[in-house]
Amino acid sequence: MRTRFRQSLDELKEKLLIMAGFSEQAIQRSIEAYRTRDESLVELVRRTESAVNRLEREIDAAALDLLATEQPMAVDLRFILSVIRINADLERVGDLAVNIALRAREMNSFADINLPVDIPRMGTLAAAMVRKSLDAFIDGDAALAESVLLLDAEVDQINRAAFRSLSELIKRDPETTPQALNAIMIARNLERVGDHATNIAEDVIFWVRGRDVRHNVSAAA
Repeated sequence: MRTRFRQSLDELKEKLLIMAGFSEQAIQRSIEAYRTRDESLVELVRRTESAVNRLEREIDAAALDLLATEQPMAVDLRFILSVIRINADLERVGDLAVNIALRAREMNSFADINLPVDIPRMGTLAAAMVRKSLDAFIDGDAALAESVLLLDAEVDQINRAAFRSLSELIKRDPETTPQALNAIMIARNLERVGDHATNIAEDVIFWVRGRDVRHNVSAAA
């Protein structure tokens, strides 16, 4: 019975990692759609969303079944609870990727102008946070998860700076309003991706160490 339970946990983890791959790829494609103005990438991101949503339902069902039938304790219980929460965060990352891609496509309707924000850099940083948090989950590495928490402040700072500079651009040159507003929303969505990566990292710490560090970054130190 325990062998079967361990196998079920491994299968749950494997399915979550497949979903993670879809979500991470969607973010990368959405940023590439912004950078290259390639609308075919937008459609790829939108098609990925259905796969992410399907996996979210399957993972939740499998995790809840294990909770009900196996009544796990200690670290196994924390693992399953963490999977459920990480699952929800990955689904939201997929949604945010779609939002970014659609904003990028909308920007193609307007002139390509030089905006005072480095969206690709912000996207690279947010995607790196997702990648690191997932690597921490794969390896059960709480120290790596803690390093993700420190990156969140940098993404937040870039988002605030983007809002200020783009708002000032709108005041100086109202004709840039459509492009600037879309860029503001893309930056905001990337900031939310960073938040979800942070959530995943916090769940890894909870699973490995049994410590809840949500809303208290200093507790992870």
